[in-house]
Amino acid sequence: MLEIAIDRDQPAAEFYADLTSSAAALVEGESDAIANMANVAALLWQYMPGLNWAGFYRRIDDELVLGPFQGKTACIRIAIGAGVCGTAAASGQVQRVADVHAFPGHIACDADSRSELVVPVVKNGRIIAVLDLDSPLPDHFQPADEAGIVRLIGAIADNLG
Repeated sequence: MLEIAIDRDQPAAEFYADLTSSAAALVEGESDAIANMANVAALLWQYMPGLNWAGFYRRIDDELVLGPFQGKTACIRIAIGAGVCGTAAASGQVQRVADVHAFPGHIACDADSRSELVVPVVKNGRIIAVLDLDSPLPDHFQPADEAGIVRLIGAIADNLG
């Protein structure tokens, strides 16, 4: 079993470098995408402060289907283009939303969520999933969080699908 110890109080660049190397070590040599998503969701849940949900939605045909996550129960299916996750899947663009209640078409799976960061998972030029991070704090996710999570997903995307 891999022993992980990440200092949450270090500068963002170092924090996300440690988080990325830990995620890469967790998925290294494992071919099961669901197992890898589960471990990455747990890692993010354990070490990223201020989250109330961390997990994946897998792209299956023309919708997103709930994958491994940590947090409260969640919406099971999201249409591509609907809500924050569906918008990320449709556009291929990261969605960093300071106030989810102001996002047109927001899907409220958890009424306590106030801000959200959704990063598409791309493998072989195709969006295979999205990573969804929610916070009960308004404007919780900052540019450093976005950059760090984008790098993390880029480093492990081949092991997630």
